[in-house]
Amino acid sequence: MFPLSHMMKSFIRKGRLTVIDADGQRHVFAGTPGPEVTMRLTDKRLYRTLVFNPELAAGEAYMDGTIRFEEGSTLRDFLTLFSMNRLSLGSYPLQKAIRAIKMRFRKRQQSNVKGEAQRNVAHHYDLGNDFYRLFLDDNMLYSCAYFRDPGETLEQAQRNKLRLLASKLCLADGMTVLDIGCGWGDLALYLARIENVRVTGVTLSKEQQRLASERAQQAGLADRVKFELRDYRDVDDRFDRIVSVGMFEHVGVQHYDEFFAHLNDLMPDDGIAVLHSIGHMSPPGMASPWLRKYIFPGAYSPALSEVFDSVEKNSLWVLDLEFLRVHYATTLAHWAARFEKNREKVIAMYDERFARMWEFYLISAEMMFRTGSQLVFHMQMSRKRDAAPIVRDYISEKQREYIEREKALNLTV
Repeated sequence: MFPLSHMMKSFIRKGRLTVIDADGQRHVFAGTPGPEVTMRLTDKRLYRTLVFNPELAAGEAYMDGTIRFEEGSTLRDFLTLFSMNRLSLGSYPLQKAIRAIKMRFRKRQQSNVKGEAQRNVAHHYDLGNDFYRLFLDDNMLYSCAYFRDPGETLEQAQRNKLRLLASKLCLADGMTVLDIGCGWGDLALYLARIENVRVTGVTLSKEQQRLASERAQQAGLADRVKFELRDYRDVDDRFDRIVSVGMFEHVGVQHYDEFFAHLNDLMPDDGIAVLHSIGHMSPPGMASPWLRKYIFPGAYSPALSEVFDSVEKNSLWVLDLEFLRVHYATTLAHWAARFEKNREKVIAMYDERFARMWEFYLISAEMMFRTGSQLVFHMQMSRKRDAAPIVRDYISEKQREYIEREKALNLTV
């Protein structure tokens, strides 16, 4: 099973991995006590592909059924073990060399120029609204929820997230709000319900724009909330407040200066922008090659150092920065459980390989946030240092106020 066996000896530092090769022979790789996983490889080509591109090859092999888990082991068990040992994999000499070469070309991997950005978004978000209904919350929020209590439902935690964002926007009567990457519209609709503001949401997904517009009509808010199929770079109106949730991951490092410069142009001096994005606590890197190929082409979650560099160049004050460290792991666990419950429906819509692809995505993403380096951050920005109150108690106070307002408006979930 060489050269895979050589890499595995360095890879497994914690836990135990038993590999049954294509000839039926067992190979055991063990470190300190930890999870125990048994995996069968049915294709000898994996002995090399798993060495030269482990993340891509493992994901594709699971999709194709050439990696199987046996003796009570599951994909979740394997991905947990993989995530726990990821640093030792990255330190393997061949992996270090390959990564150094790939880093030179990472900007090409994150190209999101106009036109290409829309194709990248359509690849993922235009799979069909009926598909996303199978595992998202009732209001179809496709980003990290905020669990104030571990026992909360996904619906409650997603409402908490909207309330938290609204509190950081410091809204006032009659303000205009731009929602960049508005998804299926629930944040924009929430803001218009909870405050007397006008909201414009922009998205590059036809499916999202259509459903969001229908929801605004049904809610009787079409006079104050509109959703446009539009690249944020083509927006030229001015807005008192800007919010963007889960879209920045699709911008690409080489476009960060462009993104923050445009935010600056769209706001008055006392305007406030709140950015909700995935990031990571490690130095600048690259997105998973499997994730980039099958799930999010052109996507990358940045190191904070990469974000601050562009924020500083564009003369924006960071008024507040908050990290949601484990909330996305919990969110993804909810999504994975709902997906598994509806797995047969997914197969009927697409096929078994597609279902395996999404299982791999949801569980591997959960592990990135549970034992890997991924996190979610909220960055509040303005041209003025005092555009928001200088003591952040107001964020908690506003959330309590909104909870009472939701009750009065019968917006509870």
